[in-house]
Amino acid sequence: MTEKRVATPAMPDIPQLLQLVPDLEVIVAPAQVAKLSLDYFHFSPILEPQLRSKRADVVVRPTTESQLYAIAAIARQTQTPLTVRGSGTGNYGQCIPLRGGIVVDLSGYDEIVWLHDGAARVQAGVKLAELERQSRPMGWELRMVPSTVRSATVGGFIAGGSGGIGSVRYGQLRDRGNLHAVKVLTLEDEPRVLELRGHDAVQQVVHAYGTNGIILEVELPLAPALPWLEWAVCFPTFWQAAEFAHTLGSTDGIQTRLMSVHADPIPTFLPPLRSHLLPGQAVVLLVLAASDQEAAIDLIAQFQGQVLLNQEAPAPGKGGSLIECSWNHTTLHARTADPAWTYLQCLFPADPEFRVMRHLAACFGAEVPLHLEFIRQNGTLIPAAIPLVRFTTGDRLNEIIATYEAHGVLVANPHTYLLEAGGMKTVDLPQLEFKRRVDPLGLMNPGKMAAWNG
Repeated sequence: MTEKRVATPAMPDIPQLLQLVPDLEVIVAPAQVAKLSLDYFHFSPILEPQLRSKRADVVVRPTTESQLYAIAAIARQTQTPLTVRGSGTGNYGQCIPLRGGIVVDLSGYDEIVWLHDGAARVQAGVKLAELERQSRPMGWELRMVPSTVRSATVGGFIAGGSGGIGSVRYGQLRDRGNLHAVKVLTLEDEPRVLELRGHDAVQQVVHAYGTNGIILEVELPLAPALPWLEWAVCFPTFWQAAEFAHTLGSTDGIQTRLMSVHADPIPTFLPPLRSHLLPGQAVVLLVLAASDQEAAIDLIAQFQGQVLLNQEAPAPGKGGSLIECSWNHTTLHARTADPAWTYLQCLFPADPEFRVMRHLAACFGAEVPLHLEFIRQNGTLIPAAIPLVRFTTGDRLNEIIATYEAHGVLVANPHTYLLEAGGMKTVDLPQLEFKRRVDPLGLMNPGKMAAWNG
């Protein structure tokens, strides 16, 4: 008797299903898919071998909410992983699809819904520079932007960023008042659109790498726009530079948007500064209100500083800004000079005398040159740090991290793609419960949340 064979159901052709969505751009060309599957993960010698081969099966570029709803429904019905990306300017694999599936590129979902009265509501794909270009003539600017402001999207910044230029005045994205509302699309049996309003609600999706719903729209407060100057100020030693920056940031009458402090040899990696430097100098990059420059010059003189460069801040979206030498752009320039450099992301304790920082600088010397970005945390000025690290081995990198942490420094490890091991440290119960509700099958950017992985 011949055994009766049961036909195995054919796997759904996901690109073919997506092509049925009206007017949706569907990308299957291998080179384009590869490009849109990656970010700047190669800043990390630990992540580079782990992530370099990861690819989506297909990329889509929606422009309407109805298209996004259809994409979510297809992913849910076929149980296909779905990863959302903006411009891909992140540095630790936030938008890299670990398990293939669909990558949703939101760069074309870029309408400014409204802009007035010191606030804006925008679709997730709006570029930060474009939003500020439109808000400035109305007297408003963004409270904080990453150094990648020219290319980064609002949704990408909310899902993958934490702060940046402006954090010296307004703190970080997750601080109360810096985000009003987020509209998200779920991956439930029947996808739904949810409006999350208020501090506790929006924290369910802030800096969650797109694991907790597709961010559709963001409503955020703005700041009064000021005419800004960009200065590069050199000092004989790093500690004079750091003490100057701390004093300046603690002076309520001088308005700043950036205080970025760089130990030697970091300034030699920054293209605008190379021809102006003397050997061994430290540099502070400032974004300073034009009305406060006289008071700042007096303070610079007290710390034996000298202004190397003085320029008006370029218009939003224009090149040539010194902010593109700050935050993680500093690491980019260092790696361009020598790919052996990598980096850490840290928060030092509030201490005007820099006792812990001085000790760690003595421990590691030229192996870990310091780069500080001053921010406000709960009203207190503290030095965030993005120090360079001369990479040798993974064990040595972990030893440096462990030493920093043993001295009370918070390290948001940029050499992992897991939320809890990097910027979030913990995924609390409300975030986990929200994911269980809006993504019950764990299809959104799978593999990034350890609490979900179990």
